[in-house]
Amino acid sequence: MSLQAISAPVADLLPDLITLRRDLHAHPELAYEEQRTAGIVAQSLRLLGLQVHEGIGGTGVVGTLRCGSGGPRSVGLRADMDALPMVELGRSAHASRHPGRHHGCGHDGHTSMLIGAARQLARQRDFDGTVHFIFQPAEEGKGGARRMIEDGLFERFACDSVYALHNWPDLPLGQAQTRPGPIMAAADRFDIAVRGRGGHAAQPQHTPDAILAASQLVAQLNTIVARRIDPGESAVLSVTRIEGGQSHNVLPAEVQITGTVRSFDAASQDRIEAALRATAAGVALASGTEVEVNYLRYYPATVNTPAEAALAVEAARAIGLAADMAPRPAFTSEDFAFMLREKPGAYLWLGQGRADPGPDGERALHHPCYDFNDDALPLGVRWFCEVAARALARPQP
Repeated sequence: MSLQAISAPVADLLPDLITLRRDLHAHPELAYEEQRTAGIVAQSLRLLGLQVHEGIGGTGVVGTLRCGSGGPRSVGLRADMDALPMVELGRSAHASRHPGRHHGCGHDGHTSMLIGAARQLARQRDFDGTVHFIFQPAEEGKGGARRMIEDGLFERFACDSVYALHNWPDLPLGQAQTRPGPIMAAADRFDIAVRGRGGHAAQPQHTPDAILAASQLVAQLNTIVARRIDPGESAVLSVTRIEGGQSHNVLPAEVQITGTVRSFDAASQDRIEAALRATAAGVALASGTEVEVNYLRYYPATVNTPAEAALAVEAARAIGLAADMAPRPAFTSEDFAFMLREKPGAYLWLGQGRADPGPDGERALHHPCYDFNDDALPLGVRWFCEVAARALARPQP
């Protein structure tokens, strides 16, 4: 494949991609409800002459482009499609038309960039191999990548390696970063029920105090990372909700505690979960309450393979981005992790920070006023194309 040709400017694609991105932003769809988005994706790929498969893992779409002999190498390029269940407060002309749904993480931009890459690669067709364009549902905590894999993603669409990107407002436009090894954290959720019997607030001797026990538990949970995890490792435990009681003079029978744990390796996950369960059991014994712990490991760490991380950076530099290795991973999570457990690959942070971001928080991911920076669209298109070019040009192992 001609790397120079594939990396050529994609300015002529940009007006249509901006229109598409803003249309998707105005019509956000939540996890496994991406019917309209998936339909637009499928139709766009069919118009390019790609083989298109729908309904993978629920609402996932895969488009396949083969050129030359169609082999021997293959690469997967992935974008996520879902929005967040939150109210958008932005006032742009393309703001969400559906209350309680908002493309507050930029998946509208990711989808548009991958469609743009499919258009560019389909019109060049100057390579020998297979590119699978993977449009994934339900990234926002619902495990769409895992569902696609369970639905036979890599059996049906063989990939030697897989790549994805995420817009990164903390990096200026024109910069990019990734790193070998962990780049995003594993995400765990815990839900704890602390149960007494309930009773009169003036007679606490008659019932175990669930609120007092829950308060002691919260305080002890916040010592786990500091005292159970090696200081050279990285982990975060945050209690995000504590709820119980309805009246000033009633001791509630139950208090609910919810939180999250973020870490970068399974051994740390094991230690933190074991310590959390032991701490809860100790508080239950000391307070006379019953404590029930539900602990869910819903996303593993996103771990890049070294050769593919290097390729991702080289591709970014080749298209003119200021790209380097990230000094540390992020504690946010990403279900592309499931694909990277199956295949070699890499996940890139693509800078989209604006020099003038507007109102405070407008550029922050998951902010109610967040909006994707359309100036990043051609950069993502070119990066996807350059990655495909380099991945398919690598010698067969």
